[in-house]
Amino acid sequence: MAKAKLQDVTSVSRGRITARVPNHVIDVLELAANMVGSTLNQFVTQAALEKAEKIVESERIMRLSADDTAWFFNLLDNPPPPAPALVDAVQRYNARKTTDEGSGSVFELDT
Repeated sequence: MAKAKLQDVTSVSRGRITARVPNHVIDVLELAANMVGSTLNQFVTQAALEKAEKIVESERIMRLSADDTAWFFNLLDNPPPPAPALVDAVQRYNARKTTDEGSGSVFELDT
């Protein structure tokens, strides 16, 4: 599966990434690449991609404490009344929409 991902990445237009690293880092990376039967470039690309995907996924997940979760769901179940500025904005929007032709959409706001 990992090799299929790498093939997908390399079959599209290519860019270049360069990095200056100490020789002992290159030695370890080359050793690992040889152990799995890939080139150094393939190995580094795949390793970087896997790490990047983990970071992106972890940043997309919202983690809340038990108290924060209870607070959040309470707000969903019992929302506060809309702010006066929002009520005013909805009223102005609806007034314009009823005078403009072509759209019958009107927002309703529980106050």
